[in-house]
Amino acid sequence: MEKSEIMFEFDSNSENESLARTVVAAFLARLDPTLEELGDVKTAVSEAVTNAIIHGYDGKPGKVKIHSWIEENTIWIEVADQGVGIGDVNRAMEPLFTTRPEMERSGMGFAFMEAFMDELHVESQVGQGTTIRMKKKIYSSFILS
Repeated sequence: MEKSEIMFEFDSNSENESLARTVVAAFLARLDPTLEELGDVKTAVSEAVTNAIIHGYDGKPGKVKIHSWIEENTIWIEVADQGVGIGDVNRAMEPLFTTRPEMERSGMGFAFMEAFMDELHVESQVGQGTTIRMKKKIYSSFILS
């Protein structure tokens, strides 16, 4: 299978989180993932987009960009914002750490992304934004090929 990719950008409002999840799921469908694999990717995308909207832009207008590509049986997903950035990425990735306790945020976003994907990398600069890169092999596609 040749490399296939999509890129899209949307406003940083919470209504667009389901759009992002649905678009990536539809793109992934070509690999015929199991329901569990599909759910894992949808959850990770939801968490990454929600982080961009809530923490990256803090309710202010902005854009969230998703770039995703598939090669063989693997999907890569990048979710990027140009928001406030993360001062301490390692601390932000600790389970239960949240900068928004008043919003009843669980602080589990990065932990969920890490659990549901095979790889997770976070790059961020204060005042410049954050890019989350994730990768997942779709093992059910091995069975079909």
